Amino acid sequence: MKLVEDVHTLLNASPELAAILNLEPFTDFPELAGSLLASLTNSPAIGRTVTNAYRDNALVEITAYDIAETARRNFEPGGSPATFLFSRGAQAIMGHRVAHKLWSDGDPDLSLALKAAFGRALSTDIHPAAQIGAGLWLDHGLGLVVGETAIIEEDVSIWHNVTLGSTLNDSGPRRHPHVETGAVIGAGAILLGGINIGAHANIAAGAIVIRDVPQNALVVGAKATERGTAQVSFVNSGKPSP
Repeated sequence: MKLVEDVHTLLNASPELAAILNLEPFTDFPELAGSLLASLTNSPAIGRTVTNAYRDNALVEITAYDIAETARRNFEPGGSPATFLFSRGAQAIMGHRVAHKLWSDGDPDLSLALKAAFGRALSTDIHPAAQIGAGLWLDHGLGLVVGETAIIEEDVSIWHNVTLGSTLNDSGPRRHPHVETGAVIGAGAILLGGINIGAHANIAAGAIVIRDVPQNALVVGAKATERGTAQVSFVNSGKPSP
């Protein structure tokens, strides 16, 4: 896998970097992912769990796409290997994908334990049941909160301190937002309840959204109101299938 080769090249070129990251020897992506997340959480046991989860080729493919899209949208000068090693957002998504796999495989206790450990290390709180499509760009990563029934479709972009939460008025199966393909959510936005955020919509920084947002719309303000058409999109129309 080219990403693994590129990470090897980067680490071999800088012994100081390799010492700081303190990665265990690796030969493939599952071992590399396990080593990185073990280092970030200071837990060899988490590293083993991550390595085992990434023996699933489908999980490797979706994560490789997450990393490539993060590098593309963030204009990352070091490309995918630098994104993998240094991007808190990409690492938080990796952690969630492992926790979500364990949740889906019927191990809620272990998945919640991983969620808690990754949250402490990466300053996020993403429920392992939340469904996240391929190509999420989580810029900065800090402060993201995603509730249990939230759905984030493909190629969504989210900045720091965003909440996809509930109103506490609904105990049903749709308590959290559904964010459709290509939506962009600005820093500090708060989205509450079982609302739909339409495809390619823009949610401005600091907006508080409690109602559905149409596709391609721009919403702004503490009581979010529609202000015309969306202005920003990061979707790669020529993307490969994850």
